[in-house]
Amino acid sequence: MSEPTVVVVVTGLSGAGKSNALHALEDLGFFCIDNLPTALAPQAVEVCEAGGMRRIGLGIDVRVGAFLASISNTLTLIGGAGSRTVQVLFLDASDETLFHRFNETRRPHPLTAHEGGREGFAVLDGVRLERERLAPLRASATHIIDTTRLNVHELRRMVIERFGPDHEGLVRMATRIVSFGFKYGAPVDADLLLDVRFLNNPYFVSELRSQTGLDEAVAKYVLEQPDAGLFIEKVLDLLQFAIPRYEREGKSYLTVAIGCTGGRHRSVALAETLAPKLREHLQSPIALAHRDMHRLAETMPPSGRNS
Repeated sequence: MSEPTVVVVVTGLSGAGKSNALHALEDLGFFCIDNLPTALAPQAVEVCEAGGMRRIGLGIDVRVGAFLASISNTLTLIGGAGSRTVQVLFLDASDETLFHRFNETRRPHPLTAHEGGREGFAVLDGVRLERERLAPLRASATHIIDTTRLNVHELRRMVIERFGPDHEGLVRMATRIVSFGFKYGAPVDADLLLDVRFLNNPYFVSELRSQTGLDEAVAKYVLEQPDAGLFIEKVLDLLQFAIPRYEREGKSYLTVAIGCTGGRHRSVALAETLAPKLREHLQSPIALAHRDMHRLAETMPPSGRNS
């Protein structure tokens, strides 16, 4: 059975943050179209569905009276006789806030062009006329966000909270655990970097040197160290706390890098242990990669245990 289509119609007062809300939806995996006339919305949704898109965001311009008159029928058509989930996000703000936002950008209110030019038509006139026209749509919206006291980041967070990972059928943050060797440099995309060079190094055990953390003997050597078990316990606590909060913040992906000297033994064994435990605790997909495991082990004298 195919995934049901979710359509979020983003509308509201000019200057209230429609574009920023659409950007947040894009980061959640929605395919978004901005400034779409209402008459084209049902066809746009059908085209998206034909292309395999099941999460769609529509920024609809209903400032013009002709568009506003047809919005109710348009929403019914978008719903596809109940085959799609349609939600309307209405963005609002106080007249004073909208006035200041237009002044800061030095742009005229969009209704100016529709009301016979700029002469004698002030920004506040446009805001009040638009508010009057949009009152019926605001009353029927499924979500209303007042952005009067919100900055861009706070608006994004609210959109994530309402349409993000906690809602069934929407994408989760992509989380990846990567093992690596510090001698080859830390991963440039690491969000969290953990150093496990404090553990005894299997490299200095001759029968383990040529093996990797995927081999049972190496994994046993690493994981049976008391500090290894304590490290896993504390990192699991940290990640179980942090990952859901990164998701709610709207982060699209998270890379947790675990490093040892060469990236073949300790970091590999620990990454292999942490990934399935995280999947179990968070009920979320956790990708696993070993960046340097297949690099050839260099020959060096066993001058120390943890170098």
